[in-house]
Amino acid sequence: QVQLVQSGGGFAQAGGSLRLSCAASGMIFSHEAVLWYRQPPGQLRELVADISSSGTTYYSDSVKGRFTISRDNAKNTVYLQMNSLKVEDTAVYYCNVNYNWQNYWGQGTQVIVSS
Repeated sequence: QVQLVQSGGGFAQAGGSLRLSCAASGMIFSHEAVLWYRQPPGQLRELVADISSSGTTYYSDSVKGRFTISRDNAKNTVYLQMNSLKVEDTAVYYCNVNYNWQNYWGQGTQVIVSS
């Protein structure tokens, strides 16, 4: 049974940092790309960053230079380090893996950034 379990997040002041984790089970994690999405209040879900099985990364323009995605295959975990947070980073964050042609999502983690 494939599961993605998220942790981290919470409250931060603008300029602060938070780290999100996404722990996977039920798959050969090291073979899979992992994506982080976010959904701000009242808006559509958007791609924030992703990391391929080989470690190649992508960042949206809105987070480039501030967020870092990384993976620890020994722990079956992907991280999203969020620095220099802005109020507009406030959203529910989701990790995502497409595995065996099925889309799997973490449970979502709230991030609230105050000014």
